[in-house]
Amino acid sequence: MNSSVRLWLCWAGLMVLSLGTVWSGAAGVVVLLAMVKGWVIVDGFMELRHGPWKWRVAMLGWGLVVLA
Repeated sequence: MNSSVRLWLCWAGLMVLSLGTVWSGAAGVVVLLAMVKGWVIVDGFMELRHGPWKWRVAMLGWGLVVLA
């Protein structure tokens, strides 16, 4: 899969997750969907999937810090 298709799929997934956030309204679901959206942004748009593991852990760990 080339990078433009991957980015388009990430964008479409973020739109679906955003709609799910609006439709659910439950606080727990909203926080969970926000964590998933952060993961999609870090791995998809920032392309840290193949980057240094320290950066990936720091970026994905930030969501857990905010959640706590």
